[in-house]
Amino acid sequence: MIDDAKIVMEAVRAADHDRYLSALYAPADKRDALFSLYAFNAEISGIRDRIHQPLPGEVRLQWWRDTIAGEADDRADVGHPVADALKATISAHRLPKPAFDNMLEARIFDLYDDPMPSRTDLEGYCGETAAALIQLAAMVLDPVEAPRFAELAGRAGCAQAMTGLLLLLPLHRRRGQCFVPADVLAAAGSSPEEFVKGDGGPGAQRAVAAMLALAREHLAAFEQGAPALPPALRPAYLPLALTRAYLDRMESRSPLDRVVRLSALRRHWLLLRRASKGWPPI
Repeated sequence: MIDDAKIVMEAVRAADHDRYLSALYAPADKRDALFSLYAFNAEISGIRDRIHQPLPGEVRLQWWRDTIAGEADDRADVGHPVADALKATISAHRLPKPAFDNMLEARIFDLYDDPMPSRTDLEGYCGETAAALIQLAAMVLDPVEAPRFAELAGRAGCAQAMTGLLLLLPLHRRRGQCFVPADVLAAAGSSPEEFVKGDGGPGAQRAVAAMLALAREHLAAFEQGAPALPPALRPAYLPLALTRAYLDRMESRSPLDRVVRLSALRRHWLLLRRASKGWPPI
């Protein structure tokens, strides 16, 4: 079990370093549960990168759905360190299985090149993925307080996921995938087909600017309510400490063709400051 816990932790460190760092600020007895959630998220969000055909990807998502559904004893090992750790976390913390089913359903979109239809669809996708992950982590940390901040988790998840999608723009465009909503592209004078080709066309920068503004809108709404977060819940929201810095960097360096990064020192400092002081009142 100790070896499996280490495997799960290392998987998060390799695939999702920002969430890995944030989990280190959680109480020691909660970290393994957080790592299991974040490792699961890394597993399902990375399926497109490992399995290049949609149908095998859907089979993999269905395997996770069946494993979590727990047709057998929830405590029975399936021989997969991340799955076994996740099942233990769901059981120990009484996490709602429908939230995982919804997350897996949303991830089907990742496997195809269909355009994101609208802003509403994008916000729904963010809600079922990043926002749900924040809320599940909050339930691990404090199941009594977590439900009070479900709406805040929605705003936080939208801000975080939209920022993440902007950071991944070069990868998505190379494989012909477009998460920028069609209605946002139309308003910018572009289309999903044009956006993923070449320089993205004349409307590409306007579409990116609109996405940055949308992410900032959700971030501002989160930061408005964040000062009320109890200290116990902060680790679940801690990755949001980096979101504004990522958005600021993308304002000055277009994310269309280059991967925008923050230095390790900058990320450590931002996380430490928020972990110790929380979010100041706006």
